[in-house]
Amino acid sequence: MPRILGVDPGLTRCGVGVIDLSKSRQVTLVEVDTFRSDPKAELALRIGSLGTLIEELIVRTRPDAIAIERVFSQQNVSTVMGTAQISGVVMMLAHKHNIPVAMHTPTEVKAAVTGSGRAGKEQVGKMVAKILGLAEVPKPADAADSLAIAICHGWRSAGSSVPASSSATKAQLAWHAAEQAAKASKK
Repeated sequence: MPRILGVDPGLTRCGVGVIDLSKSRQVTLVEVDTFRSDPKAELALRIGSLGTLIEELIVRTRPDAIAIERVFSQQNVSTVMGTAQISGVVMMLAHKHNIPVAMHTPTEVKAAVTGSGRAGKEQVGKMVAKILGLAEVPKPADAADSLAIAICHGWRSAGSSVPASSSATKAQLAWHAAEQAAKASKK
């Protein structure tokens, strides 16, 4: 059963979620959290403290893969810089621990979890809770987003083997249909 660490990178709030994925693409929550750093602290201290927390999580949960949200924005350079810095730390830790890394865009993640690449944060959070069988949406949104990233990676890496059964969610079935349509259009 593959274990996936999803990371919603951020310098102030970094969402981390670990899931297990069964052969039938059922997803189970292992752990979720949001690591924080003090915006008033020195940059090296902030990056170092988040890196230490992430490495402790990697050592404790032993993921088979790490999925990171790929963020692009021309609007807020300081936010993108913090995101890029933490993404780099996660990639370095993955290399150190010999764990494969994948990057997924927000649109990919939304489409995988909700069936629509234009879904809002609230819809993503609700689907994450539903997929994982949680009574409520993980808070803050960074935590739910990290789980969505892990789920996206798990479903994408599992290929198009969605069982046509009642155990598949609507999002899984929509993802499967989109994969089949993409394959058909390439032929």
